[in-house]
Amino acid sequence: MPTSTGPGMSVDAKADGASSRAGASDAFMRPTIVVVMGVSGSGKTTVAAMLAGRLHWQFEEGDNLHSAANIAKMSAGIPLNDEDRRPWLAAIAAVIRQWSLEGRSGVVTCSALKRAYRRIIIGDDPAVRLVYLKGSRDLILRRMAARQGHFMPVALLDSQFAALEEPAPEEHAIVVPVDRTPAEIVAAIAEAVASR
Repeated sequence: MPTSTGPGMSVDAKADGASSRAGASDAFMRPTIVVVMGVSGSGKTTVAAMLAGRLHWQFEEGDNLHSAANIAKMSAGIPLNDEDRRPWLAAIAAVIRQWSLEGRSGVVTCSALKRAYRRIIIGDDPAVRLVYLKGSRDLILRRMAARQGHFMPVALLDSQFAALEEPAPEEHAIVVPVDRTPAEIVAAIAEAVASR
């Protein structure tokens, strides 16, 4: 199990799993770090953990790097502001830098809603690939309402969408629709990352 610690591209999440695995084994000769972004409820944790397991890479759940104060604030239904997020983003950036320095491949989750946030965590590191899990508000609302034990309440979803700046073409994000099974999404991401 993994341990914790061009233009934008849309992909068809029904990619063939076998061909994806073959492509991944051939293409991942250099360390690669995948940042899985999206609003709360888009499936970041599930998809990222499965991707890391499939590729035998490091995995970090970005939410685990939030301060207790941030978690308490979100649990109370209060959106985080940029000041709240700054130390959290720095912590995620530190994980990415450490993996990069050690020559490790890994997958980390981060909502990364604004481009400024993505600049903090990714910078100009060529080893990092951005994956955006894209879904409609209605679909993600249904998913959030069904999940249990997460500190992010459904009431904050609108604030997430309000803050969201979808990746611009020059960010070269891999854009994956979330209206598929997690296995299909993971296969699509693995194939898209390997093809680069």
